[in-house]
Amino acid sequence: MAQETPPSGARPVGEVLRDPGYLRLLLLSALLGVPLSLAAFGFLTLEHALQNGLWEHLPRRLGHAVAPWWWPLPLLAIGGLLAALLITRLPGAGGHVPARGLSGRATEPSALPGVVLTALVCLPFGAVLGPEAPLMALGSGLALLTVRSARRARAPRLVAVLGAAGSATAISTVFGSPLVAAVLIIEAAGLGGPGLLALILPTLLASGVGALVFTGFGRWTGLDTGGLTLPSVPPVDTLDPGDFLWGLPLAVVIAATVSTALALGRRVADWTAKRPGPRTVLGALVAGALLAGYGLCTGRSPEEAALSGQAALARLAADPGAWPVGVLLWLLLFKGLAWAVCLGALRGGPIFPAVFLGPVLAMVFAPMPGFGSTTALAVGIASAAAAVTRLPVTSSVLAALLLGPDAADQMAVVLVSAVVAFGTGELLRARNGTDPSPASAPAEGAGPGG
Repeated sequence: MAQETPPSGARPVGEVLRDPGYLRLLLLSALLGVPLSLAAFGFLTLEHALQNGLWEHLPRRLGHAVAPWWWPLPLLAIGGLLAALLITRLPGAGGHVPARGLSGRATEPSALPGVVLTALVCLPFGAVLGPEAPLMALGSGLALLTVRSARRARAPRLVAVLGAAGSATAISTVFGSPLVAAVLIIEAAGLGGPGLLALILPTLLASGVGALVFTGFGRWTGLDTGGLTLPSVPPVDTLDPGDFLWGLPLAVVIAATVSTALALGRRVADWTAKRPGPRTVLGALVAGALLAGYGLCTGRSPEEAALSGQAALARLAADPGAWPVGVLLWLLLFKGLAWAVCLGALRGGPIFPAVFLGPVLAMVFAPMPGFGSTTALAVGIASAAAAVTRLPVTSSVLAALLLGPDAADQMAVVLVSAVVAFGTGELLRARNGTDPSPASAPAEGAGPGG
């Protein structure tokens, strides 16, 4: 059988693999996996320790069993003020605005201090955002430190590939698997043939080595980074027509909800950009008031509505019955609005809160006849992730990894929900004229730098 001729301008795979420059790039990617994963480990450990200190240890020291309803107000006021100073004073403006999706550009090393510090005054202080965007910036920026600035200016493709490898290494640590990072880079890049190979080999190598070092270092030190995991999920029932009868319309509703929040976040971002200093602080205060509203209306800890939602998602999956429908609806309202505000006013990642809000909405319908908590969890994760990332394959892989051994029984509804939610989100964006470029990999159009 004759081999297909590579597209015009594309190099054959064998030639790419024999290129000494590309082999050096592979070696560099493997070597980068160690320090980048340790840097990601340090960032996540510090962020998690600050979060626990502010939301658990400090309230107890002040005589509260849990954070009182008003707790988010002073925390986000302080966090917003510090974030405003960092955004307006340091290079890089604190990083990419999360309402714009995941940034497709590698972060310049000069912007790293501002990005990291801004994330550390937003995320632990209660911003309804995740750590994935700062981690990607950290990984790509540190990777580019290995290349002189003059070399970066002459070889944009090298910058793109190294940025992708660094980002993949960092995000593989927080998603709990290098597979999610690899699939995300592949799907977001939208490449094929030798160009895809040139991109994915460094990405796989760096993220695999990084995940290995990250896991081993975590076990050795015993420190907790608060990664996205579900230690327990509800018992699995066999899929039946009722799961699809409820699941598919629910995927549409979840996608519409996430898309509406993202659209609101983009409006907040446009409004904040006109006067970033004072409006960043005001946005943080509004988010704090919404989170306090959840605590006041439910009598529960506002921590459930604050932060990224990864810890709350684990609690929801382990014991759905502990969350009454009324509480879920209040949580969806207050956390959803706070997420939209934080998307435009503060800094962090857009994915984690959506991956929590999707199951929250799905669990409202879990008691319906023919439905169930496990299927609701699967539909919620896959649909929300597909709507916020615009990457249905990555979202399906993420849902499968979170569901663990029970994923095989839920894969049909996971895949269909991801596709339905993705299509719904795209149609809504096209109809409303809010169609920014999909999340693009940091190595879009990348190839060996030569």
